[in-house]
Amino acid sequence: MQARIKNPVMLIPGSVQALLALDKSTESAELPYVTRKLIHLRASQINNCAVCVDMHSRELKKAGERDERIFALAAWRETPYFTDAERAALALTEAGTRLADRPDAVPDDVWDEAARHYDEKALAALVIQIALINAFNRLNATTRQMVGSWG
Repeated sequence: MQARIKNPVMLIPGSVQALLALDKSTESAELPYVTRKLIHLRASQINNCAVCVDMHSRELKKAGERDERIFALAAWRETPYFTDAERAALALTEAGTRLADRPDAVPDDVWDEAARHYDEKALAALVIQIALINAFNRLNATTRQMVGSWG
């Protein structure tokens, strides 16, 4: 296998910097680093983005996450490894990633559960992070970027 083209964000000047600036802009919110990486990994699993699945699994491992949490993320509802706040973030991530899968893309119960655990600023960061990882997934999956090519 090989990539269809070089990564689009490397071909268009300023695009990778813009995406990274958007990511950095959410750091001031009360959204834990591990939660951000869990949502990145979960959305990447859904979107079949091998580059991001590899990258975010490694980032979680480097952050000290246990293998059980990383390996079981795709089945988070059926495991005891995640906090209620993480579960709320993961449910919102799945809804925000699978927008076309139901008539009410993000049901009130999913939003309300996330709002129970995160203040408005953290919710804003969560929504931005979900949108951002979906953008990265679409760039990588569409052009068949190769695992390990990110660095």
